[in-house]
Amino acid sequence: MKKKKIVALTGAGISAESGLATFRGSDGLWEGHRIEDVATPEGWAANPELVLEFYNQRRAAARAAQPNAGHLALAALEREFEVVVVTQNVDDLHERAGSSHIIHLHGKLLEARSSRFEHLVYPMDTDRIELGERCAKGHQLRPNIVWFGEAVPLMEQAMEETATADIFLVVGTSLQVYPAAGLVGYAPASCPVYIIDPSRPPGFSAAQPAFHHRASQHRRTPAGRRAAGPAVARTLQFAPPRR
Repeated sequence: MKKKKIVALTGAGISAESGLATFRGSDGLWEGHRIEDVATPEGWAANPELVLEFYNQRRAAARAAQPNAGHLALAALEREFEVVVVTQNVDDLHERAGSSHIIHLHGKLLEARSSRFEHLVYPMDTDRIELGERCAKGHQLRPNIVWFGEAVPLMEQAMEETATADIFLVVGTSLQVYPAAGLVGYAPASCPVYIIDPSRPPGFSAAQPAFHHRASQHRRTPAGRRAAGPAVARTLQFAPPRR
């Protein structure tokens, strides 16, 4: 018998349990920095040294962190289901927990890439990228991260996986960063959607995300809207379906 397919969209909340800072604090800052200064092409152009150091610190923190029960539970689901993890996180905790099919929408912290040629990507065995380190074609290396305002190249793949899901999980994400938040709208009509986020109160407001269909239009952008969902469930073993 063919296994049912679960697509799990995960966000910063799942890695927070491993001690990694969530993307945006209550003060609107990320580890003391304005998002515009460290997570946009404009911030990179203005101060590449600051951006490199910011991600060097994030990289060291990610290497020191360990997968938590949430990561392990998702990996364990592969015993009974086909599982595709679509993550907004740039750490490798899903990999280390044992998940085998992972789509990193926002890039990978443990990779560097050319600041000019996106296809020139290099795995990293250290925590640091230094100013002056260059790709094979002579251009400065940068983190292989999808910054705000940049296209999300794996969005089409994530949409295709979601369109064939039997179950859709939303784990540890506010559903406020687009285009990832719009994925829930691509689940089949018959597909139950489970929201798993202890920080979210029951009965939050609903909105249907708008979506474009060209990969070049899938740009990472924050948004103030939230997708529809049920009361909070605190574990992967229990959650009321949305549909």
